[in-house]
Amino acid sequence: MIRGSCLCGGVSFRIRRATGPFELCHCSRCRKASGSAFVAGLGVARQDFELLAGRELIRYFEAPIRNAPPAYRTAFCSRCGSPVPDVASDADWFEVPAGLLDDDPGTKPDKHTFVDVKSPWYMITDQLPQLTQDALIAQRQSKKPA
Repeated sequence: MIRGSCLCGGVSFRIRRATGPFELCHCSRCRKASGSAFVAGLGVARQDFELLAGRELIRYFEAPIRNAPPAYRTAFCSRCGSPVPDVASDADWFEVPAGLLDDDPGTKPDKHTFVDVKSPWYMITDQLPQLTQDALIAQRQSKKPA
């Protein structure tokens, strides 16, 4: 089991296993929500996630739609402000902010996303794939059922 919690410990959870993807997102909304150069988001299947405490502390912010749905939605602890998993989502999988993990997830980041809009002061120095917004859109469209 992989344990995780927010800064104050009020929201805590555990993950049976991390399924990925493990993305480092450089989009402007992720940067603003995290206050950092990027968000490290670890994909987790809903059936592998268990919220242990703090559901009543979780609040949501849904930013307006920019180019196309869906809107950008963030979840955070109302006590300490830490980003937390969006447990209200009905998706089969969702991203867990990797900085919340107390244990090693047993996997490493596999790509950078939205590198065309990354912070100008941050330089990517690793060898992970770097995907632009256009590359991500093309990738998602190719996975749509016919």
